[in-house]
Amino acid sequence: MIVAQDAIFSPFFATVFLKLLVWVYIYIRHISFITSRKLHPKDLAAPGKLAQISLPNVSNPLDSLKNLFEIPVLFYALVSYVSIMKQVDVMYVNAAWVFVAFCALHSVVHCASNFVMLRFYLYLFATLTVSFIAMRVTLIHFNV
Repeated sequence: MIVAQDAIFSPFFATVFLKLLVWVYIYIRHISFITSRKLHPKDLAAPGKLAQISLPNVSNPLDSLKNLFEIPVLFYALVSYVSIMKQVDVMYVNAAWVFVAFCALHSVVHCASNFVMLRFYLYLFATLTVSFIAMRVTLIHFNV
């Protein structure tokens, strides 16, 4: 099946949008926590201070955002390579959407319930998806 070369950028920008959503959620949680506790900005000036005094439902979204800057960096590089080399096909696009889905589910679990084992498996499957893309890119690049 023929697919447009720019089709790979829909999942690319979906991960960017996911980051922005988590970022907004972080600010909502942090601002409501700070205002409800009537904290002064100087009380939070030391790095990590907010994380020390806040509840998990306030600090977990920040950890989720940090995760969204780990494996997705490889994803962005691979998507860019596949696009530049004009190798976008249905398999890459589908794998990219699978990656986005697992990242989104991981963020929802991390921000909402933080069920650690479920979160671990979602992150693992997202990582395996990027690994699949990387292996396929490598094999095609070296004509293996």
